[in-house]
Amino acid sequence: MSLLDLAPVIPVVVIDDVESAVPMARALVAGGLPVIEVTLRTPAAREAIARIAAEVPEATVGAGTIRSSEDISASVAAGARFLVSPGTTLSLVEAMDSSGVPYLPGAATVSEVMALVERGVKELKFFPAEAAGGVPYLKALAGPLPDVRFCPTGGIRVNTAADYLALPNVGCVGGTWLTPADALAAGDWGRVEKLASEAAALR
Repeated sequence: MSLLDLAPVIPVVVIDDVESAVPMARALVAGGLPVIEVTLRTPAAREAIARIAAEVPEATVGAGTIRSSEDISASVAAGARFLVSPGTTLSLVEAMDSSGVPYLPGAATVSEVMALVERGVKELKFFPAEAAGGVPYLKALAGPLPDVRFCPTGGIRVNTAADYLALPNVGCVGGTWLTPADALAAGDWGRVEKLASEAAALR
């Protein structure tokens, strides 16, 4: 099954304290969001992926902010089951294609989308979604590129996610609102689960 069909929202997570990774992942799964993107923005990210992969088997954990072949190999070795990049270069998409795991390459322009389609990639991350044109932009892409599906990420909130999910070329959205930094720092897993359950009900 496609990554885009597993859940309406993929939590996009920044983890500073690796000890929060497992309880956070369990709260997201309990709330109905089993697909989790851990961004490689902190020193704790790779260990967080490894712990979630080992201790929360019901979660599908992936690595985000993939920018190099080194990021790819280290993330897959840690247990990442999918990869997400903010943008795409030829060498990066080749490396992701060779990784053996599903991936969502980032694109923000029609030319970038068409270049990926030429390579046979038709499921993409649209980033930064709100800054790059949001819902109207994706509506415009559906006409000339009806066979491409997106996971828009960047600036999306719970009150705007449904607008994206209503589009025929959107499979899911990525969101950072599900794991607020203060909730992670406080270990408020009930709040995280509640936010996840609200998001899971969007579709």
